[in-house]
Amino acid sequence: MFSSVFPSCKLPENEKDPSPVNVPNPPSVSPVEGAAKLPAHEQVYQRLRAQILFGELAPGQAVTIQGLVEALDSGMTPVREAIRRLISDGALVFQGNRRVSVPELRAEDVDELIFARKTMECELARRAATRIPASAVDALEALDLQLDVAIASGDVAGYLALNYEFHSRLNTHADAPILADLADRLWLRFGPSLRVVCGRFGTQSFPDRHKDILEGLRKKDADLVALAMERDVLQGMEQVRAGLTPIN
Repeated sequence: MFSSVFPSCKLPENEKDPSPVNVPNPPSVSPVEGAAKLPAHEQVYQRLRAQILFGELAPGQAVTIQGLVEALDSGMTPVREAIRRLISDGALVFQGNRRVSVPELRAEDVDELIFARKTMECELARRAATRIPASAVDALEALDLQLDVAIASGDVAGYLALNYEFHSRLNTHADAPILADLADRLWLRFGPSLRVVCGRFGTQSFPDRHKDILEGLRKKDADLVALAMERDVLQGMEQVRAGLTPIN
């Protein structure tokens, strides 16, 4: 189906891309070991995914495929494959005329995201509570201290990357790869809007419940960890909902 949507994805040689886009390197707090050894198409996918996840591509911002090719310094085929996968992930939508964009999150979408995140991330947290080693809890605590600094200093990019990393690392200790993958995909749905809201109201409007999560992990109290995660998800998503409401 994708090949029929983008039959060639080529611009005439004498036609300049009307909407080039700058795609900087994604913020990184824990580079994937061996990432440079990944195939070219996977590197492009991961990089473009990070730009969406951390809001470097704003919701509703239409960009041309050729613009992405130039910004990512990649060939057309890897970019087309990355776009195909990200459309499947729900992170991009095809706009026609060889353009794609990050979908805009509606306020009514937040209810679904809250339900889905609470269902999956609370269960992941519950499972992780009884499996995570003390050394990994120490690492999460150190990460959360960096997050505190980002919040206090108004470092939006740092906040977004570190907050995601905290949740992602915790999920890996649940030993539930299917749930973890589903939860990770949900972040692509609200991550770009989270960047918008942080830019609008500042990072200090997003206090987290990570300290409560860490306390539960130290005690290996699965119920406490799950409850803290539920509150963290609900608090964050309600902030996103409030940020999507136009200011009169």
